[in-house]
Amino acid sequence: MQDFPHHYAVAASSAADSNILLRSPGLESLQSAGPAEFGGPGDLWSPETMLVASVADCFILTFKAIARASKFEWLSLTCDAVGDLDKVGRKTQFTGFKLRVTLEVPEGAPEDKAQRLLEKAEKSCLITNSLKAESHLDAEVLVKDAAA
Repeated sequence: MQDFPHHYAVAASSAADSNILLRSPGLESLQSAGPAEFGGPGDLWSPETMLVASVADCFILTFKAIARASKFEWLSLTCDAVGDLDKVGRKTQFTGFKLRVTLEVPEGAPEDKAQRLLEKAEKSCLITNSLKAESHLDAEVLVKDAAA
């Protein structure tokens, strides 16, 4: 593992009448658009669905790390996540995430330990632990010359 801090770079771009293209070094590009709830097409990943997917993905990755460190044997894990988006005052924000998980373990595995490891994964997920972080905007406006 690398020393902290880690840095993750993503570039997003779009023409006025097209979907958004997301790029990150070494990764396959991904198109996104607004969700149907906000007037988008509803057939592409949106920031909202990607955030909820990040919660589910991080939960499983966190569990895998905890289970490995605990030498806990397991077979499969599914995580169905639902994010609730609502108005809080004048701001639209996620107000909660519900995770429905199913862990399959081999016969003889201690079920109480499995439950404790699942609870530890939920408490240790870096994505859900980061969601109320402050953000900073560094904006630049470029005016394109009409003659160009």
